[in-house]
Amino acid sequence: MAAAAAVSEAWPELELAEQQRRRELLLTGPALEERVRAAGGRLPPRLFSLSLLHYLEVSGCGSLREPGPGLARGLPQLQSLVLRRNALGPGLSPELGPLPALRVLDLSGNALEALPPGQGLGPAEPPGLPQLQTLNLSGNRLRELPADLARCAPRLQTLNLTGNCLDSFPAELFRPGALPLLSELAAADNCLRELSPDIAHLASLKTLDLANNRLSEVPAELADCPKLKELNLHGNQLKDRRLEKMLGSCQTKSILEYLRAGGRGRCKGRADPEKEESRRQRRERRKREGGEGGEEEVAEASRLLLRVLHVSENPAPLTVTAGPEVRDVRPFLVGAVVRGMDLQTGNALKRFLTSQTKLHEDLCEKRTAATIATHDLRAVRGPLLYTARPPQDLKIVPLGRKEAKAKDLVRQLQLEAEERRKQRKRQAVSGLHRYLHLLDGKEQYPCLLDADGDVISFPPITNSEKTKIKKTTSDLFLEVTSATSLQVCKDIMDALVLVVCRKWQKSTSTP
Repeated sequence: MAAAAAVSEAWPELELAEQQRRRELLLTGPALEERVRAAGGRLPPRLFSLSLLHYLEVSGCGSLREPGPGLARGLPQLQSLVLRRNALGPGLSPELGPLPALRVLDLSGNALEALPPGQGLGPAEPPGLPQLQTLNLSGNRLRELPADLARCAPRLQTLNLTGNCLDSFPAELFRPGALPLLSELAAADNCLRELSPDIAHLASLKTLDLANNRLSEVPAELADCPKLKELNLHGNQLKDRRLEKMLGSCQTKSILEYLRAGGRGRCKGRADPEKEESRRQRRERRKREGGEGGEEEVAEASRLLLRVLHVSENPAPLTVTAGPEVRDVRPFLVGAVVRGMDLQTGNALKRFLTSQTKLHEDLCEKRTAATIATHDLRAVRGPLLYTARPPQDLKIVPLGRKEAKAKDLVRQLQLEAEERRKQRKRQAVSGLHRYLHLLDGKEQYPCLLDADGDVISFPPITNSEKTKIKKTTSDLFLEVTSATSLQVCKDIMDALVLVVCRKWQKSTSTP
């Protein structure tokens, strides 16, 4: 009895999921790290007794080295398994399958080096993952793929191998009829030295990304992939210089026609790349000399120009100081000022907020990797202080709400999220549930204070009504915070600025 009580106390999420007969479960956050370490780097056996689960995610746990025995036997209805950004590796012991209902498997961002029989995805005969459609193995250390991958997952549609150490594909992957449904193959940022002509047997292939490898030749048979629409071969070491130039100037269809002709064809419908470059240089020269049409082209370009300034070039920079209190809570922040926004036309503001939400869902991994906040620069009074405060002392006026203490706000949001789940009659984790747990166990919460001492941002939960953007907003302060890494913040800020400037912005960005 004492042991059972100890397990319930250590893993309250499992007890709650069992009581509510949930079909989805998300485990992440700082508290998970210590519990998994105490369990020997494995998930608790009780997890595998939740036989109703359709979705299971365990992410961001540096102490998780193997899932543990019992997963396949205990979760027969599992359809999505997400084990990203953990420390799984060098293999999987025991192997994951058989999982007869699994459709999505995400093992990205781990330390996997090989997936041999018995330490891989599952058996080949009969197929261990017969319904698997999406497999993400990106960001690992894989030196080779299992030869029986196609037999283990014969209905695979999307395979992501980006950012590993692969130097070749197994021949079995491209045998006739092996993967008849595979439509997307991503293997950029590996060490691939050759591409087999048998890739033509991937009859459903639509997207192929082999950028930044060590390919010297591309087989003409690639052009025999009947549905191939998107091809990325940039960053390789191709011997065919003409093909190298075509990658930067021709569409996929033209490149495939060139390959089909054995390297002797031309870009139909497109000029010779060398002539295109010469014409481009002449156009640039005419613009500099103010030649015919130059003023119009410059005017058009100026409307699309993004002028990037360093903070030192700004006569009145907005500075952000990070206090030591935030180091152990959410230590990374990147900010940028964007001027010249136009949010008044039509539904521009709504589209801007929708774009921010999409970034939160994709690049920010539903706010678990990073969080974006956007502020009306005119309402921001600098200098700013990025710090941390005890939950009972931190007060904010959240978007669309009255002033509240952070502790009370988080609790209220949790209750609302749970109520929403019940109203929809779904045994599922709602969008709110996916990030409210990120501050679990924290004695202090991160916040961004303005010169008045007001909290204008409480990541990853919300920002303040005080700096809310409106249709009349023309200048923005963009903020990206993360508990993962500074590079994650930079990458997401780059993507955010690019989205902003492509659609709504006319002048200047200051990082």
